[in-house]
Amino acid sequence: MTPPADAPLRVGNASGFYGDRFDAVREMLTGGELDVLTGDYLAELTMLILGRDRLKDPGGGYARTFLRQLEESLGLAHERGVRIVANAGGLAPAGLASRIRELADRLGLETKVAHVEGDDLTPRHPGSLAAHAYLGGFGIAACLREGADVVVTGRVTDAALVTGPAAAHFGWGPGEYDRLAGAVVAGHVLECGTQATGGNYAFFTEGGHDLRRPGFPLAELHEDGTAVITKHPGTGGFVDVGTVTAQLLYETQGARYAGPDVTARLDTVELTQDGPDRVRISGVRGEAPPPTLKVGLNRLGGFRNEVVFVLTGLDIEAKAALVREQLEPVLAKTADVRWDLSRTDRPDADTEETASALLRLVVRDPDQEVVGRALSGAAVELALASYPGFHVLAPPGKGSPYGVFEDVYVPHGAVDHVAVLHDGRRIPVAPAQDTAVLAYPPPPPLPAPLPPGPTRRASLGLVVGARSGDKGGNANIGVWARTDEAWRWLAHTLTVDRLRELLPETAELNVTRHDLPNLRALNFVVEGILGEGVAAQHRFDPQAKALGEWLRSRHLEIPEALL
Repeated sequence: MTPPADAPLRVGNASGFYGDRFDAVREMLTGGELDVLTGDYLAELTMLILGRDRLKDPGGGYARTFLRQLEESLGLAHERGVRIVANAGGLAPAGLASRIRELADRLGLETKVAHVEGDDLTPRHPGSLAAHAYLGGFGIAACLREGADVVVTGRVTDAALVTGPAAAHFGWGPGEYDRLAGAVVAGHVLECGTQATGGNYAFFTEGGHDLRRPGFPLAELHEDGTAVITKHPGTGGFVDVGTVTAQLLYETQGARYAGPDVTARLDTVELTQDGPDRVRISGVRGEAPPPTLKVGLNRLGGFRNEVVFVLTGLDIEAKAALVREQLEPVLAKTADVRWDLSRTDRPDADTEETASALLRLVVRDPDQEVVGRALSGAAVELALASYPGFHVLAPPGKGSPYGVFEDVYVPHGAVDHVAVLHDGRRIPVAPAQDTAVLAYPPPPPLPAPLPPGPTRRASLGLVVGARSGDKGGNANIGVWARTDEAWRWLAHTLTVDRLRELLPETAELNVTRHDLPNLRALNFVVEGILGEGVAAQHRFDPQAKALGEWLRSRHLEIPEALL
């Protein structure tokens, strides 16, 4: 049952990615009060996976897991009056909506299923496997206003899963930027599921929280755009200002967080602890969206292969040099060759594994044969003819296709955003009328630096938290302090030059720092560190998930007063 318009709208999340905890839909429906249940199933890599699925099966292209989840939970949602909104439609929202209608008929449920379309621009981009615009929340809102019980979409922004239900419930229009921006921030906190409730959290060892199975988050949204982030009673994990701050910094860039409906000002966000497992989000200001929509292009980039050689005991560097020289002739015509030596070995080790280092070879080429049989044959032939103790973690395969992601931009009017209702009616969604070119705001004033005092060389992570992630070939590292004193030190210490010193992999790359004093945070964008994106597997950590933890592990002089 829909709550009164003056009551908070309780929006939960049950999926942060395609492959997230299967039972989460049922857990969220049975764990407490809820008005809308959302699920985020799409990422840059997921669109490539679904594109390859569609090549094998023209009727595919959607998140099949979601349909299986509904088989056991659609009746529960119907019984409890909870509406479901998910982007699980992927490349085929109409196809998924049809499957859900068939499921509802089989279960004897009168369920109104609608979908949103218009994001698919693949025909306009020859050579792409999938090209999809990031739509906003007003198509979802139109479906819900017309009585839909389930809404499935293709590519929308992650936050649209929350802004759509909020706009429908509270009657917000396209120009109510502060309210929409508040919902965008709440949606961004929810979108990655348990990352808001203690998952992947820098300070996970503190507080004695049970993190074995964190509960999924929900937001209590208010008509003025404020929200409270919480979770169902009795579920694992925890919600505090730190967990919410960490997720706010995840995969964002500057102080202006742009979307198709609104640009949210992250430098205006205020977080306050509102009780146990409750964090209030307030003060969010919004501005007109930029004049263009982002379009994610996924294409097949060629073929890749990988071999990891195990080097044990003495003469590690010489062993690595020998195998590289032996494979040099066969790799001479390969388009892209990367060698990385990881010195995981220890002297006088008491196990063979800890006495061993790993030499990783990654190759890419448009020709599968070049990275397949040619490489695998040459590597296998070395078994009795190379360094002492020669072996590999797994024999090389025939070479597998890899994807490349890039983004382009189109005007709002270039996309036919349409809400398709359960009865077949089609409601066009007007493009944004007011727009503003995105620009960095002027740098905010920084707090006074800490007075001089004794320091000690220690890990940065003793004082600050961090969370990192990917956006195409770029990575972001959000770093935040938990006290005003630590913020005073962080703001003046962790400059771009200091970051490059601490993370030498970034030394030759373009790095931009964005200051967010309200969050006591800095956000660094590192351009190009991930090459052509996660699907290309350019780097050891291809989505930069642990880049922030590497930064926290680095040592520098820290004031003793903070330790």
